[in-house]
Amino acid sequence: MNPTLTAVRLGLERGRIELRQTFTSVSEDIQLAVFIALSLLVLVLLRHRMIPGSHFPLSLSILPSMIGMNIAVNSLAGISGQIPVDRDDGTMLRTKAIPGGLVGYLVGKTTLQTTRMFIGIAIMLAAGVPLVDGVTLNSVGAWLTLVWVILLGLAATLPIGIALGAFINSRALLLLLLGCFGLAAISGIFYPITHLPAALQDIGQVFPVYWLGLGMRSAMLPHALVTVEIGGSWRHWQTFAVLSAWAIVGLCTAPVLLRRMARREAGSRLTARREKLLRTAG
Repeated sequence: MNPTLTAVRLGLERGRIELRQTFTSVSEDIQLAVFIALSLLVLVLLRHRMIPGSHFPLSLSILPSMIGMNIAVNSLAGISGQIPVDRDDGTMLRTKAIPGGLVGYLVGKTTLQTTRMFIGIAIMLAAGVPLVDGVTLNSVGAWLTLVWVILLGLAATLPIGIALGAFINSRALLLLLLGCFGLAAISGIFYPITHLPAALQDIGQVFPVYWLGLGMRSAMLPHALVTVEIGGSWRHWQTFAVLSAWAIVGLCTAPVLLRRMARREAGSRLTARREKLLRTAG
């Protein structure tokens, strides 16, 4: 069998095993439950507050926006948080010693993260849609938009998350997570971006968080709410272009950075990190 196909097959199996471990882990289950509970609480608390300039509840806009934010944050901070841990515990060192190990590792992590993402999206839709009035996922076009935005959003953010994970260390993970939520705050996730200062609007539109939120809103909201968006348009072509650009950047940089990180891994470096960790803990 082709070595690459073998690596891909092993990677898929690795992803399946890690997924099973994730959903049998009490801590992972608690994290997922807390995130969903907090998201639903936000929807409930804001269901009587109106979107400025409309008669629609703010929670209607927040639901698709949070799903888009969840895709971006989990892709960027989720997978980037796993890579430094695997580097520090020796997993990366063992992986590079196996023929095609790096390909299998990437396939496994991508499978794990993507599957978790789709499960989270399904739960948010099933639990969130009944809580808000006005969701318009009632046409083939809306569902097609939902699908291509999710898939392109994953392609735009997962490789960037891998690149960040190969570049940063575990101590920087909290800063990365805070940065992701900071981007969400200026990307129209919790409040229409058109009500933010122009400078923040410009910054928000550079990153995929805003475009994921916009794309999800375009699929799930009544067309009347397009008036509260920038330019009074859902801007599908711009969404496609920006997310595609980020996908290209990620796909070009992630393999290079990950291979470089793997090449630098050695038993002596792993031992030195462990000794430093022990000294810090002591």
